[in-house]
Amino acid sequence: MNSPTPAPIHGDHPEPLWIQAVNLIKDQIGGGVLKPGSRLPPERELCDRLGISRVTLRKALGALVDEGILSPSHGRGWYVAPSPPAREWPNSLESFTETARQMGLTPSSTVLRHEVVPTNLDEAETLSIAPGTPLFVLERVRLLNDVPIALDLTQVPAALVPGFADLDFRSGSLYEHIAAIGLDPVKANATIEAREADTYLAGHLQLEVGKPVLAMRQLVLSATDTPLFSSVVFYRGDRYRLRTFFLRGRGRL
Repeated sequence: MNSPTPAPIHGDHPEPLWIQAVNLIKDQIGGGVLKPGSRLPPERELCDRLGISRVTLRKALGALVDEGILSPSHGRGWYVAPSPPAREWPNSLESFTETARQMGLTPSSTVLRHEVVPTNLDEAETLSIAPGTPLFVLERVRLLNDVPIALDLTQVPAALVPGFADLDFRSGSLYEHIAAIGLDPVKANATIEAREADTYLAGHLQLEVGKPVLAMRQLVLSATDTPLFSSVVFYRGDRYRLRTFFLRGRGRL
């Protein structure tokens, strides 16, 4: 809120103080004073500028988070959320990085796991490999314009991706690295379901525990239907929308 003289909040106004604060912050964002991805001033400064208590301010900020307008960052403050995507998430097989760039957003990742481990029975069955086969595991928080959007856990047979455990995936695209070694992801079988964010998801996606997330499980295949890798991606429910279509067969009533 860079305006030197923000509109005052009136105690005798019919709207509650926190709603007035919400509207003032929205006006600052709508007017371009606060840009997508920018950080709000410290809470004490906001309280002084708006003439309200910290309790009232926190209520206003919480409401803006619920609307998807602000995003909290623990220990760092409050940030204006990225502008809504220019289009919906596609139903074509695209990487997170490819889709983000087409939307004009900057993708990045916080890497949580980056290792080779033995495959367990369930993983082996999914990928059609023998139990105990070395598996490259990559777990990342995916961000758009530095705002966490999804938690992505991807598993690839290590023999298909030699040397991947030594790569930097904070900004690199897994799909681009896979394409560079000659693998060709062609299609994917996917399921999507809603669930509540547990403590682990909530902490990494900056959500309250119990808030909705969308879990997308994918098995990515080659042109010969050979499994290349599997993934489960947990998207913030307020940031993800899938576009798809249905085709009715001819001659049916």
